[in-house]
Amino acid sequence: MQPRELLGTAIVPGGERLRLFRRGGDFMIVLERNELMSSRMSGSEDALAVKTCARLGKRPAQHLLIGGYGMGFTLRAALAALEADAKVTVAELVPEIIEWARGPMATLAAGCLEDPRVALFHGDVATPIRTKATSYDAILLDVDNGPDGLSRDENGWLYAPQGLQAARHALKPGGILAVWSAAPDRGFSRRLSDAGFAVEEVFVRARSNGKGPRHVIWFATKPQ
Repeated sequence: MQPRELLGTAIVPGGERLRLFRRGGDFMIVLERNELMSSRMSGSEDALAVKTCARLGKRPAQHLLIGGYGMGFTLRAALAALEADAKVTVAELVPEIIEWARGPMATLAAGCLEDPRVALFHGDVATPIRTKATSYDAILLDVDNGPDGLSRDENGWLYAPQGLQAARHALKPGGILAVWSAAPDRGFSRRLSDAGFAVEEVFVRARSNGKGPRHVIWFATKPQ
């Protein structure tokens, strides 16, 4: 097996160290000893966008908020599914993630950050959620390994009752809060329901070929 080549490091604000590795043609972003994401496994991140857009259906001038960028799988899948009049705001807290996307992972990014429908917000996704009332058709969250706030303690707010109420307020009627997780979490499902969402929990495979670990996506719909 080829050794991993370290390409870059970054510190998550309020969290720990991220490292970008390359092994052959594959990239991995690692948080301390936990592999957060890999270019080998994009299926569930693609599904986060594809299944959200399918549930939204055809709406004029859709506006999606994605937090965070990661390796861009969710963003690219959303752009492929959306019409030309759509807008996608990408919130990324760690500046180096975007630098890596435009640097060593530029081929993987495939120009998605330069798409005219994309607006990049450098900061915590909690900020637009708190401040943009009834703005979004969907909010797609993949900022951690799930509702346990692994990468930074402050992410816990997003999955707490206050954060879920803020997300509901930021969504348009019929809008969807979609949350990716590496594992199930019954308590989080209950919190979504308690926040007034209609909740659907879907299991998806990590790899685009339908193989690999099972991940979870919650689709929480705000009433019309």
